[in-house]
Amino acid sequence: MSTIFLVLVIVLAFLAISDLIVGVSNDAVNFLNSALGSKAFNFKIIMFIAALGILFGATFSSGMMEVARKGIFHPQYFYFSEIIILFMAVMITDVILLDLFNTFGMPTSTTVSIVFELLGAAVGLALIKVINDPNALTMAEYINSGKAIAIILGILGSVGIAFTGGAIIQYFSRLLFSFNYKPKLKYFGAIWGGLAITAITYFILVKGAKGAAFMTSDTKDFIKDNSFLIMMGSFVIWTIVLQLILMIWKIDILKIIVLVGTFALAMAFSGNDLVNFIGVPLAGYESYKVWVASGMPAENLLMEGLAGKVATPTIFLLIAGIIMAVTLYLSKKAKSVTETEISLGRQEEGFERFGSSALSRSLVRGFSKIGKQFNSVMSPSIRAGINKQFDRTQFQAQQAALGKDAPAFDLLRASVILSVASIIISIATNYKLPLSTTYVTFMVAMGASLADGAWGRESAVYRITGVLSVIGGWFLTAFFAFTASFILVYIFYYGSYYAIFAMVIIAGFIIFRTHVLHKKREETKILDEDEYEMEVKQIISIDDIRKKNLKTWKKSNEIVHSILNASIDGLAEENLLLLSKNYKKFNKYNVHIKTLEGDLNKVIGKLEDHDLEAGNNYTLNLYYLMEINHTLRHIAWDSFYHVDNNHKPLLDIQVNELKDAIADTLFIFNNYVQRLSIEKFEDYETLHIDCVAKLRKYRKNQIKRIQKKEVGTRNSVLFLSIIAHLRSIINFTKRVQVIETNFLAEHEHIEK
Repeated sequence: MSTIFLVLVIVLAFLAISDLIVGVSNDAVNFLNSALGSKAFNFKIIMFIAALGILFGATFSSGMMEVARKGIFHPQYFYFSEIIILFMAVMITDVILLDLFNTFGMPTSTTVSIVFELLGAAVGLALIKVINDPNALTMAEYINSGKAIAIILGILGSVGIAFTGGAIIQYFSRLLFSFNYKPKLKYFGAIWGGLAITAITYFILVKGAKGAAFMTSDTKDFIKDNSFLIMMGSFVIWTIVLQLILMIWKIDILKIIVLVGTFALAMAFSGNDLVNFIGVPLAGYESYKVWVASGMPAENLLMEGLAGKVATPTIFLLIAGIIMAVTLYLSKKAKSVTETEISLGRQEEGFERFGSSALSRSLVRGFSKIGKQFNSVMSPSIRAGINKQFDRTQFQAQQAALGKDAPAFDLLRASVILSVASIIISIATNYKLPLSTTYVTFMVAMGASLADGAWGRESAVYRITGVLSVIGGWFLTAFFAFTASFILVYIFYYGSYYAIFAMVIIAGFIIFRTHVLHKKREETKILDEDEYEMEVKQIISIDDIRKKNLKTWKKSNEIVHSILNASIDGLAEENLLLLSKNYKKFNKYNVHIKTLEGDLNKVIGKLEDHDLEAGNNYTLNLYYLMEINHTLRHIAWDSFYHVDNNHKPLLDIQVNELKDAIADTLFIFNNYVQRLSIEKFEDYETLHIDCVAKLRKYRKNQIKRIQKKEVGTRNSVLFLSIIAHLRSIINFTKRVQVIETNFLAEHEHIEK
């Protein structure tokens, strides 16, 4: 029996390593977002500083490990054999859950997941004891409800505090420095930076020292007794150092603040969140040591040893820190998660990843009304002064000049996000509250984005929808974490160790499959390399526009062929799987078109002033591609919907007519792309007339079938709809051919 428990403890250790990897992949966004989004330094420097912060912060997390041992439940009322089952259920759930969120690029809270997994498993195990044991305690006595409620309320409360704190500090920081902040940095930058770094030093060093495993009691007492002097000295030293850096080396001191802030936030993350990854396995290890020392049967030993204070070996914390640091460099999923937060906080407009919702629209309208009322009572001079400080004209010009290398937001906002987030997290660590670093950093970043004017009229509803989607994901995390661990405890309790080892194998398979899925999603992303090449250039020529149009139409030609052929094949065979994949493929293509649409201003803005025709040509090409995209959506969706609802299949004659019509449509579309490549447009009028005549014939054939009652309503709606959409594709292709013919003639005339 002892061998089985030893194996389970070893499995917990491997799960801890796996959890560290998937957990850091998700939480990397917390401390990398600001540095990467502002592009303060190159990627390697940012990662090196973050890794140092993680290693240093890991040694400060010893006190937080008590949360996993006794923060959610009372271990003294559970037997060793039960506690091991509880820990296994928690860890397997955590690894699977976090990996799924990472795969789909959604930041979630590792703190929420571990808290609700512990709660779900403890409630499940307590319920088993209450049902099976007549001498069992009440449910309330097994659960540390007071501490659990405090943790949950702290997590929820942090959302409002972080958002409000980020918004207020960012607003007044921008009001002081403006977007053109460099001139004022000469006078106030060193003092502002000194205050920011001193605040970080206070909450991490002075308040966080009590959780440091490597510090002696005398050292901790010295820091506590001399905290005021340490802070005053820190402020003076940092202010002088930053002023010298500014005067002698002319370095933007906000970069220094971002670097220190990245280190601080990585350290705060490691000190607060390390418990989420290794707290449970370490508790399992401590439980095993207590059981071995006792010599009692596993079913008879109550885990009173976990209820007391247990010191965590520093070597374990350092090993965990090293694994987390290495993961930062190797994890591709971390980049997917980071992209979500940076896109929601970026200063520029463009393609929005999230759509609009009724709630986001209502919130925007409500706050717009409040803003108008507030402005109406403000004096014109004050309003003009505020508007001047928030004027982004010069910042936008710098962004346009940088092109692809432009940061998502500037260094001032990055420094605010890092300072405010690290302070809030460090306060929570001091009070041994496993605050969600994801909640805090995400909401601080979103509050700062709002105050900074990043959520303008063009993007506010989409950004708010994105924020609400992420917050909704957090609540789903809590629900799934509680439910899954609750169910696994039952499976493990009644299925014994066979169920545990089977679930470990299943978890490994799930992680492998999600890794493959994530890799495929990254490889099949529709990327437009020309788009990035054009963004690097400050000026785009007419030849660039031609190349861009040709590449876009070639890509569209491939997609149009694939979507139309798969639609008719799926209808003919009533192949729901094929039609489902077809519609998903369309959705990926749709993201590509939406990206082009969002970048329209960026491309047109790089044309020379006299190239109005080139801008007009690019705009019209994009417009007709968008219209063709709309028709593809209808064909792909209508085909899927018809089969999915088990409507009667098309007649053989209808299938043949649609295949013929699609073949003609694709021939015309392909002919245009070929003509575009050689810049010669001939005979498109004849092709258009012949194809439209054939579509008219097929429409009349369908009308005859309706009159003879050979087909039903659903059949007619689908057939006539596809015919109409095919005609739209043909018409749009003809119009863009006319545009290209005129553009080519005009350009040749100008060259002559």
